Amino acid sequence: MKVINFIVLGMLVIGFNYPDGDLILQKVDQNMSSKNRVFESSMTIHGKRNSRTILSKTMSEGTKKSFSEYLSPASEKGTKMLKLQKQLWIYSPSTDRIIQISGNMLRQSVMGSDLSYEDMMDDRKLTEIYSALVFGEETVNGRQTYVVELTAKVENVAYFKQRLWIDQERFIPLKEDLYAKSGQLLKRVDFKDARKIQGRWFPTTIIYKDVLKDGNGTEFKMSSLKFDQDIPDYIFTKGALKQ
Repeated sequence: MKVINFIVLGMLVIGFNYPDGDLILQKVDQNMSSKNRVFESSMTIHGKRNSRTILSKTMSEGTKKSFSEYLSPASEKGTKMLKLQKQLWIYSPSTDRIIQISGNMLRQSVMGSDLSYEDMMDDRKLTEIYSALVFGEETVNGRQTYVVELTAKVENVAYFKQRLWIDQERFIPLKEDLYAKSGQLLKRVDFKDARKIQGRWFPTTIIYKDVLKDGNGTEFKMSSLKFDQDIPDYIFTKGALKQ
């Protein structure tokens, strides 16, 4: 019994040496969140039999406004998406119509990728929706990380729990597991190609894998990224969808 108590006490002492999880999340938010950002990106969807790549340009303001335009391939060119608060609209040039995505539709895949509309909609700071507990350290791709478990403290969240592997020096995520409230693993995410941009570290390649579907994941790569840019107000209006 004394041996068991000694082991438990030793584990608690080691645990006390970890920094506070919520403070770690604050540092991650400082890198991953911004007043606004403008970026061009490619989204490569690796299906069971073939892959396809979609290019787009996105402008976002805080966590509540975002505007994306698809640049290629020809079948997707001119498609636009607008997020305002909790609402999402999509413009299709082939039909010249604007439709609103809401309710259960937000859980649908975006163009056959491993991302849902819900994934793209929720850009809130981690500290706004999760409480954090550090419960270990691991090496990921040669980088020392804190292993942090996040539990939702709000109701309207896509993933009730997350497990993050956070770079101890740069304070950016390197890996992420996303779970349902039942405890079922839903998605795995890898963050790569970290660059220091305007004084902050940011992963410019993100690989998503929906573990409940076939295929080999979706690779999201930013070819250019700028923070704190001048974005005209009209961009974040429904009128801009048809321009």
